Amino acid sequence: MKIGFEKYAGMVGLALILILSGCAGIQKTGGSVEEQGIVDKSLVTFRNFMADKEMEWFQKNLKDTKALLIVPNLLKAGFILGGSGGSGVLVARDEKTGDWSQPAFYMIASVTFGLQIGGESAEVIMMIRTQKALDALFTTDFKLGGDASVAAGPVGVGTKANVTADVVSFAKSKGLYAGLNLEGSVAKVSDESNKAYYTKAASPVDIIVKKVVSNPGSAKLREELKKSVK
Repeated sequence: MKIGFEKYAGMVGLALILILSGCAGIQKTGGSVEEQGIVDKSLVTFRNFMADKEMEWFQKNLKDTKALLIVPNLLKAGFILGGSGGSGVLVARDEKTGDWSQPAFYMIASVTFGLQIGGESAEVIMMIRTQKALDALFTTDFKLGGDASVAAGPVGVGTKANVTADVVSFAKSKGLYAGLNLEGSVAKVSDESNKAYYTKAASPVDIIVKKVVSNPGSAKLREELKKSVK
């Protein structure tokens, strides 16, 4: 049975809202403890990627990256109407000092149609490689493939692929490299998480560009990021 474009788009929009609302609902109950947990898990995810010899391209090209969007637990699940969703942090690198910014919190959601049985959790890191993509992330909603191009990152020892996309994504599931298409995914600023973590309202621009807020709980993540860029 064919579905009209408007109806299809409406279903996609509704599903995205439900996924994002579900992520937000979890965070409302946790406060800054929940957010600190996301930061700590993001550190673990980053260390996992840096220790993996198959992530050689990621490691060698980290120095050319403007920012990273780290999602330590992206859940893929669904039957008939499938999707993925999770919370993560955006951290940006100062090209002059080499320092990394305080984390800004985001919710990630995507929707796909098709026969999908069961669920799967993946660690995801998106390399933000252009100023265009970083600026787009500072808006309320950022659509991968729409506001900026996205491509799956090369995996394997000795990989020398020339990737030109604005965003390059890498995903691991249970230690294996997950095939995850993020085209059409939406990254939404989590205002509630940012407020909980910094004890006052703060936009990604306030956090990353203006640097008007800070939380010492991000120190280990930022230090690890800085020492890893060669």
